[in-house]
Amino acid sequence: MKAYIAFTKKEFCENLRTYKLFIMLCVFLLLGLMNPITAKITPQLLKSLMPEGMNITIMEPTALDSWAQFFKNVPQMGLSVLVIVFSGIMANEFSRGTLINMLTKGLSRKVVILSKFTMTTIIWTLSYALCFAATYAYTIYFWSSEGVSNILLSVFSLWLFGILLLAIILLGGVLFKNNYGVLLFTGGFVVALMLLNLSSTIQKYNPITLASSNMALLTNNMFVSDFTMPIVICVITIIASIGSAIMIFNKKQI
Repeated sequence: MKAYIAFTKKEFCENLRTYKLFIMLCVFLLLGLMNPITAKITPQLLKSLMPEGMNITIMEPTALDSWAQFFKNVPQMGLSVLVIVFSGIMANEFSRGTLINMLTKGLSRKVVILSKFTMTTIIWTLSYALCFAATYAYTIYFWSSEGVSNILLSVFSLWLFGILLLAIILLGGVLFKNNYGVLLFTGGFVVALMLLNLSSTIQKYNPITLASSNMALLTNNMFVSDFTMPIVICVITIIASIGSAIMIFNKKQI
């Protein structure tokens, strides 16, 4: 446990020194502010861009429009930033050879994987929580929360999918030892989930639901029960990915 805590502290200092924590917090705060503001000003922008004499009825924005922006921007931009920022979490260790001394002095390889997973999860959680808090605060300020259902489950589901991506990044880092391999591996994983989602049979078990069907849950077009199996499969995949990363890393030559 002492080795785990010490290495986790080392990871925290490393993420501070390389500005990864700062970048994540800034990007997600910006996204959190953009979501309600974009929803608020979009109708006004559309009206100002219309040719004179053209009258088109534009619905007034609601809280659902703000959350629609949240569940569009975070999966598309936020998760992309997450993958890019942490794609080198293992590759950098291999290229610089920084783990050799620590491992030869008795540091467990399992501790390396678990500490990196812990720290990336903490950074992702802090960044995501900041984004959610900013969106929530401005959404409540501009509109009431009427018409929005199951917001906590929707937000939790997207957070859990981010954890899944972190587990896949670690597995990819152990397999390929370079950033490009990790990016291709993670991107291929997401594409595979999207392709599997074309099957109606697999769709109800697919973890991609956690990042793609959040608005359907908010508007009651999907139900809490529809998210149960994707959450279970997502958790199993996270555990399997971290377990596989540990086993492969134990046999990996550094």
